[in-house]
Amino acid sequence: MANIMIQRGSKTEYVFYLPKRDLEDDIVSMEFNTPEKWGGEIKLNNGGCYYIEPQPAPARLPISLRAKRLDAAE
Repeated sequence: MANIMIQRGSKTEYVFYLPKRDLEDDIVSMEFNTPEKWGGEIKLNNGGCYYIEPQPAPARLPISLRAKRLDAAE
């Protein structure tokens, strides 16, 4: 599990940041994106895929979370 940060993007709704690898990329899809359920499988613009435990949508962004890497990013 990796510590990540999700923030609002200027071009997309959300931007994913992984400090350990200094990886910042746009989130192209999120499995759950409602006020009641937010998170799940996250797909990045570079093809990477991560999973965050579904939870209620955060009141503020940026937010720091733990994410599991599902496949390798380019």
